[in-house]
Amino acid sequence: MEATALQAAQIGRAPQRPTIRPYTEADAQRWDAYVDACPEATFFHRSQWRELIETEFRHRTHYLLAERDAKIAGVLPLAEVCSRLFGHALVALPFAVYGGPAADDPTIAAALLAAAADRARELGVSHLEVRNIAPRMPDWPRQDLYVRFRKTLAPEADANMLAIPRKQRAMVRKGIKNGLTSVIDDSVDRFFDLYADNVHRHGTPPFAKRYFRRLREVFGDRCETLIVCDASGVPVSGVMSFHFRDEVLPYYAGDTVAARDLAANDFKYWELMRRACERGVRVFDYGRSKRGTGSFDFKKNWGFEPEALSYEYLLLSRQSIPQNNPANPKYRAFIALWRRLPRALVNRIGPHIVRSLA
Repeated sequence: MEATALQAAQIGRAPQRPTIRPYTEADAQRWDAYVDACPEATFFHRSQWRELIETEFRHRTHYLLAERDAKIAGVLPLAEVCSRLFGHALVALPFAVYGGPAADDPTIAAALLAAAADRARELGVSHLEVRNIAPRMPDWPRQDLYVRFRKTLAPEADANMLAIPRKQRAMVRKGIKNGLTSVIDDSVDRFFDLYADNVHRHGTPPFAKRYFRRLREVFGDRCETLIVCDASGVPVSGVMSFHFRDEVLPYYAGDTVAARDLAANDFKYWELMRRACERGVRVFDYGRSKRGTGSFDFKKNWGFEPEALSYEYLLLSRQSIPQNNPANPKYRAFIALWRRLPRALVNRIGPHIVRSLA
């Protein structure tokens, strides 16, 4: 009887208020177990990003976790980005598509955001940026530039091929007809050459080759590189993808000028989709794109519908949302100049610039 009464009392009690505290190294295993189980969490919530951000980009991290009844009930990854060019900010999470709070319920998410706001004020940053998937803070200004594209895959590869709209499906078949082949590459060398060529043509500073090596080392088989070669075996396109639960997220990509005429990019994403389907992956996350760009149109042509992302901002010492992206007209002259610089030079100095373009 006493045990029954105690159970009843426990069932009827109000939930304990969460405790918010900084992450420590001892929390890593519990943190990642929570991320793997929490429906709101993404690949970018995994604790390994903390190490990468600190070692590869030299940004201080301020990860927060919420505990209730001695269990983790929510997490919020944060990093402090300080740049002479682009200002001082606290971001959840730089270099990531997603990164807002992942929590058991809205009350805990709100507590994490309140703690993040306090930390932002303590650090004296100009703003706090939270890359939410869905709106959380209705009173904060919101960036509506980005969308994401996600789709549930059919269990059979043939069904996924037929689900691609007719014109796009014809491009995939063109790649097949051109004798393109794909392979999973254990090295990042061929991928980096394709990636660096692509970003140079677009006037964007590249990440360091070392960064891609570290991604492979840190995430192991959760990080995979696919290379597409032409009929003679020459690499023409590549993509680095992340695997999380039953999802695949193609994240970094590159190609040569010849890839377009060969339909290599179309073939590349079909091969990634086909392989993911055979692996039992259920969700293909095409990642984010900016509205009004070629990337946006390309993904929409695959039959994916755009979903608005809710990047929300707490503005402290600035009056407007920052626009540190290539779509900003003030960067046009820089982009034009960058395209004219030698590739060897941009590969050397680019990583020092891109670390601030979080």
